[in-house]
Amino acid sequence: MTDLVTFGETMLRLSPPGEERLETADQYNVRAAGAESNVAVAAQRLGLDATWTSKLPDSPVGRRVASELRRHGVTVDVVWDESETSRQGTYYLEQGERPRGNDVIYDRRNASVTTAATAELPTDAIADAEGFHTTGITPALSDTLESTTADLLSVAQEAGTTTCMDLNYRSKLWEPAAARAVLTELFPAVDVLVVAERDAEVVLDRRGDAASIAAGLSDEFGFEATVVTRGSEGALAHVDGEVVEQPTFEATDAHPVGTGDSFVGGFLSQYLTGESVADALTWGAATAALKRSIPGDIAVVSPEEVRSILRGDTEAISR
Repeated sequence: MTDLVTFGETMLRLSPPGEERLETADQYNVRAAGAESNVAVAAQRLGLDATWTSKLPDSPVGRRVASELRRHGVTVDVVWDESETSRQGTYYLEQGERPRGNDVIYDRRNASVTTAATAELPTDAIADAEGFHTTGITPALSDTLESTTADLLSVAQEAGTTTCMDLNYRSKLWEPAAARAVLTELFPAVDVLVVAERDAEVVLDRRGDAASIAAGLSDEFGFEATVVTRGSEGALAHVDGEVVEQPTFEATDAHPVGTGDSFVGGFLSQYLTGESVADALTWGAATAALKRSIPGDIAVVSPEEVRSILRGDTEAISR
């Protein structure tokens, strides 16, 4: 039986080497990049049996996505789009130090995944899994995916599969009011909500400190656990009427993209195996810290590296 199934879009990320500008670059690094597949990879590498499901074009670029995820041990269970209009979504990342910062340009409109219907997807695998994870990005991509996401969460809930959603708001996809209307309709089928403090404020119109936000969401929607991430201040979870806090671990800021997904993958690697929320938060924070030193969107980590962080073993060279 699969421990975790995740569902969502995975794009190809194209980024110039170093801090080269997009408009002057003559070469690009290419990597798979998607919130739900990032979670699947992190969880797989930390001990879970993870499956990523989606829809990809039956083409070399679609197969490029699948092969990269398989390389990390993730089972890829996708619908292959053979239509003439099949398309692989991409995004371009330009990295720069202050005052420039990073810039993201999406080219994902009408990607094959936007047509993924419930009947095409492996609902039996979701029903048999310990956990099912998706994000608020997925229902924002198309009306079809809004419906499909709701269906898959319902399939999981009815089967007793633990459901997890990372709100993961993207302002380039929809306005806060639209996101709030759609996502709160999905919340009754969600067991574990992960939300950044800023997204809780902007999208869910929550005020107060992170602990009161988490408690309020748990009380209103009946989440089994509500996890609020707070950037450099760490994360906390509201569960069984109590708040558990977790600080961040010291880390570089070299490669921040994918840090949140890595946190979720690390968290689920423990939560779905019955470990305490405190332990799950610790693994999430350690995985996120490691990711910040790794290029690309994916946390190429191992359980021993996470344990080294937890032990405080941060020697520069392992001898």
